[in-house]
Amino acid sequence: MKRLFLAVLVIMFTSFLQGQDTDACTNFIVTKGASVNGSTMISYSADSHTLYGELYYWPARDYPAGTMLDVIEWDTNKNLGKIPQVAHTYSVVGNMNEHQLAIGETTYGGVEGLVDTTAGMDYGGLIYLSLQRAKNAREAIKVMSELVSQNGYASEGESFSISDPNEAWIFEIIGKGPGNKGAVWVARRIPDGYICAHANQARIQTFPLATGKKKSIAITSKDLSRISDPIVECVYAYDVIDFARAKKLYNGTDQEFSFSDTYNPITFSGARMCEIRVWSFFKSVNKDMDQYTNYVSGNDLSKRMPLWIKPDRKISNYDMMNFMRDHLEGTIFDMRKDIGAGPFGSPYRWRPLTWKVSDDKNAPEYTNERAVSTQQTGFVFVAESRSWLPDPIGGIFWFGVDDANTTVFTPMYCGITEIPGCFKVGNGDMLTYSPTSAFWLFNRVANQCYLRYDLMSKDAQKVQKQLESTYLTETKSIDDAALKLFGQGEKDARDYLTSYSLKSAQNTFDQWKTLSDYLLVKYMDGNIKKEKDGKFERTKYGAPAMPNQPGYPDSWKKSVIQDNGKILLVPAGGGH
Repeated sequence: MKRLFLAVLVIMFTSFLQGQDTDACTNFIVTKGASVNGSTMISYSADSHTLYGELYYWPARDYPAGTMLDVIEWDTNKNLGKIPQVAHTYSVVGNMNEHQLAIGETTYGGVEGLVDTTAGMDYGGLIYLSLQRAKNAREAIKVMSELVSQNGYASEGESFSISDPNEAWIFEIIGKGPGNKGAVWVARRIPDGYICAHANQARIQTFPLATGKKKSIAITSKDLSRISDPIVECVYAYDVIDFARAKKLYNGTDQEFSFSDTYNPITFSGARMCEIRVWSFFKSVNKDMDQYTNYVSGNDLSKRMPLWIKPDRKISNYDMMNFMRDHLEGTIFDMRKDIGAGPFGSPYRWRPLTWKVSDDKNAPEYTNERAVSTQQTGFVFVAESRSWLPDPIGGIFWFGVDDANTTVFTPMYCGITEIPGCFKVGNGDMLTYSPTSAFWLFNRVANQCYLRYDLMSKDAQKVQKQLESTYLTETKSIDDAALKLFGQGEKDARDYLTSYSLKSAQNTFDQWKTLSDYLLVKYMDGNIKKEKDGKFERTKYGAPAMPNQPGYPDSWKKSVIQDNGKILLVPAGGGH
C-alpha cells in the first residue's frame, strides 16, 4: 500500500509515507452468496514494523483540465513523477470509496529482477487512485491496467482483493523489469457463493484462456472496455504468457501456464508463512481442509490449495473480524502450546521468523509461525458492501488499528465526510507519541497483554466483544435512520452517518483508555488484585486487599527444572 497526493497535499501528509514495509499482509474475500446477509466483504491486515495506523481520507473533488498529480511512492516517499489528474475523483475513507468499492493487497515479491525502478506507478497508487477513479471492481481493474501500461510498474509482485456490492475479484500483477514498461497480470472473479484469500504468496495458477465464449479475455490497451461485460469472469494481460517465455521462465503450453508457479514459485516459506494463513481461514469454514496440512507445513509443496472454496456455512461480518484474530488455534501449529509461548501461553513470536541456535552456517534452521494476527500491524479492516442500500449507507468500513486480536472494529460508513480525531492522519506518528491517537492507545493495551497473555487478553477481549456487539446491533437502526434522511437529501444522510461514525470512534477510544488504566492497576508488578462487585477489594479498614500471586504454571516449572534445576534446587527442609 502506498498513497498518492496532489502536490498541495504532499507536505501535509508526508508523515505517513515514511519507510513503510507492507510485504506481510493478509486478505480474506467473501462473495455475496457466501455471506450471511448477502454483502460482499474483504478483510485486510496491513502489517509492517514501521506502518503507523491511521484512517486515510480523500474528499470528492473536481479538477480543471490540465491538472497534474504527483505520484509519491509509499515505501520511500520518492516522487515517481507526475500524471494527469482526472476531471472528478470520488471520496475515499481508508480503503473504501463512496460507491462501496474496496481494495486490499498483499505483497508476494516474485521472481527477482522484475521490479522496474524507473517506472512511475507503485502498488499503493494502483489502490488509492483506483478508489478515487472507479465505481466498481471491473472499473478498478481497468484503471489499474491503464495506470501500469501508461506509467510502468515500480513495485514487487502484488495480489489485490477488489470488491464492490455485487462482485469480488482477485488481481495478481508483477512488473517486467527495467526497460520493459508495463506489467503482466491476471484477474479472476470469484464465483458467487465462494470465498478466497491471499497472504504474500501468488495464488492464481492456471486460468481460463480467451475463447469464443468471451468469459475470459486477453486485454490490450485497445479493448479495456470489454472488462465491463458482465459475462467476463477472467481478464489477463495479453502478453502474460509470452513475456514469461521471453524471460525463459516458462516453456510449456498456453493451457498449462500457471501465473503463480511461473512468477512466484512456491517455497517452504511461501507455504509455511503465507499459505498457512489462507489455510487457517479456509479450515474455519470447510471441513475438508485438513488434507492440506502437510502442504502448509512446508513438507509437501506438490498439493497446493484451490484458489477458492465453498464454505460449509454462511459467513458474517463478525466472523470476518474474528478470522483476522487467528493464531492457528486448535491446529498442530497452535502458537500457545510450545515453550516459545512462555509461561503464559503467548501466541506471539518476536522476529526474525527463522532462527538458528549457533552461527554455524550448517546448523539446522527453525521457524516461528506467522499467523494472521500479528503484533506489527498498522491497521486492519473488514470492508462490507451491501447492494440493497444507497452507496453512502451501504458501505461500512469496519476499522481498527494495531494488532487485530486486541483492536476494536469500529464502523466508519463509506459516505462520511470527516475522519475521527483519534484516527486522523497527523495525530502522532511512529516516532511521536500522541495521547489522543488510537494507534498509540491500542499499542499500549496490546503490549500490556503480551506480558500476561493468558489473563490480560481475556479482559481486553471482554471489552472488545461488548463494543463490537453494540456496534453490530446498532447497524440496523443507523441504516434505517440514514435511509429515511437519504430520501430527504443525500447530504443529510451523510451528515448523520458522519456524526455516528465520529461518536463511535470516540466511544471506542474512551472505553479502551478505561481498559488500559484498569489493566495497569489490576496486574501491576505481577500481582493480580482481587475484585468484588466490579471494584477492587479493600480491607475493612480501607487498605488494599492482599492481591493474588498466581506464579507460574506447572508446565513452565518443569521446563525451568530441566534447564537449571540443579542450581535452583532447595535442600530438604530448607523451604521458604
